[in-house]
Amino acid sequence: MEIKKAIIPAAGLGTRFLPTTKVIPKEMLPLLDKPAIQWVVEEGVRSGIKNYILVTGKNKKAIEDHFDSNHELDHMLKERGQEKYLDALSKIMRMAEFTSIRQHEPLGLGHAVWTARHAVGKEHVAVLLPDDIFLGPLPAIAQLAKVAEQEKCNVIAVKEMPMDCISRYGVIEIKKQISTNLFQVKRLVEKPKAIDAPSNLAIVGRYILSPGIFEVLESTEFGVGEEIQLTDAIQSLILNGEKVFAYKVQGSRYDTGTTIEWLKSNIALALKHPDYSEVIMEYLKQIDRDMIFLEGKADLLKQRQL
Repeated sequence: MEIKKAIIPAAGLGTRFLPTTKVIPKEMLPLLDKPAIQWVVEEGVRSGIKNYILVTGKNKKAIEDHFDSNHELDHMLKERGQEKYLDALSKIMRMAEFTSIRQHEPLGLGHAVWTARHAVGKEHVAVLLPDDIFLGPLPAIAQLAKVAEQEKCNVIAVKEMPMDCISRYGVIEIKKQISTNLFQVKRLVEKPKAIDAPSNLAIVGRYILSPGIFEVLESTEFGVGEEIQLTDAIQSLILNGEKVFAYKVQGSRYDTGTTIEWLKSNIALALKHPDYSEVIMEYLKQIDRDMIFLEGKADLLKQRQL
């Protein structure tokens, strides 16, 4: 089964990043030297996916512009001899084909996926969430596509999560363990309390779904958060007799869904970058030395006060 198309839901309001995201799409916030959504597209391109359906919302035109040409900027860079930046922009244009669809109301991830139904048609499709960035020898979505081909099934990416943060995720209940990293799914639960979670395997932003997902989304009712949840629709696929597998994706995951996780991801990626790692490491050491110095001064001041 060849996966030719990918849906990238990018219509969320980005409320955790306000006031920045009042005018700047959360998906365009930088991870090092490029926006988060570009990391996701590059993962898909490395997996052989050529067509991307961007599901956007109000004030998200910057996403469309990012993957479009800018002749004035190209001309200016060429005149100034800044070939490095010109090449980087050309690379974005050459990566893939993009279609943009507007989600007129923020009714949840399931609704965003359903909005892309006509652009996808009757074929399996990848869904990649820009909140989750994966790096490893084999792209995360390529790992899922391999499972989908072998098992002829829907596949979702999972990672083990600490129970104290499991309520942020959709969680799977295992029906059968196929191998070390592969599980047949019995049930999915959206954002359960830790005490109610059926496992510690959380869904982490990558899916390969059959065209049947659009039919069940059509009749999926509002769920957690008064939104149409993709996990509820995938559960309906299971009840309809379709196989759904979960694969524990290999590689490092970087979360950009909250301010602190976005900041941590930037630091972690900088420490792995050949141009930035040495400078960032020295900077972190200096911060550590400054903190020790300040803590020492505070202790000395307390002793004097005694």
